[in-house]
Amino acid sequence: MSDYNVLIVEDSPTMRQLIAFALKRIRGVRIVEANDGVDGLKKLSSERFDLILTDINMPIMDGLKLVSLVRNDANYKSIPIVVITTEGAQEDRERALALGANDYITKPIQPTKILDVAKNLLRIV
Repeated sequence: MSDYNVLIVEDSPTMRQLIAFALKRIRGVRIVEANDGVDGLKKLSSERFDLILTDINMPIMDGLKLVSLVRNDANYKSIPIVVITTEGAQEDRERALALGANDYITKPIQPTKILDVAKNLLRIV
């Protein structure tokens, strides 16, 4: 059984792989992948997660809508959320954080940054 369940919501298979590769350095992590916000919500409804990492720009439902829906649902609102996106403008960052994201990472991603943020939010020393 895994110690940490992490949901990666990202429409790019390559980006999902890169994020998963960084997170697999955490002992006991189990990664579940979703390709958009709707898929992410479906996965959220079927199991418990300790951390969500989401892109902003995705088809069907974007990451900001996902953050908003998660934060407004009593079952999920305490799950830490990290937004990982190409949107580097300060207003995009502020909007994501205002909606309830715990952290905001801009692409291109650095695996060590993802690892550090994830460990901090999962409270791993």
